[in-house]
Amino acid sequence: MIHNFRDLDVWKRSMSLAERVYAVTRKYPEEEKFGLISQTQRAVVSIASNIAEGAGRGSDKDFAYFLNVALGSAFEVETQLMLARQFKYITEEEQEMVLSELHIIQPQLNALIKKYSI
Repeated sequence: MIHNFRDLDVWKRSMSLAERVYAVTRKYPEEEKFGLISQTQRAVVSIASNIAEGAGRGSDKDFAYFLNVALGSAFEVETQLMLARQFKYITEEEQEMVLSELHIIQPQLNALIKKYSI
């Protein structure tokens, strides 16, 4: 069964989150260009991308697998933002702005995983 990822609130939120993360990571030091900036941007893009890829697969089991990958990426972004805060690359307010959205996306992904897991 193919799912329309564009209709999923979690995909829409993930797209918005990517914009926020890109805006925040632009403030990181230049020396992080190939480190934390690149890693965080790839991980945040992976959330929405894996939701979309899984939605295009032919089975609910495949969809659940890609939702799990997206969830892993969401936790990766959370960790990277915590590191950025620890390294003082972002303010507490910037971190909280992104984490508050992640803390909505993660349970949404969990709910979909439960729904589509066989």
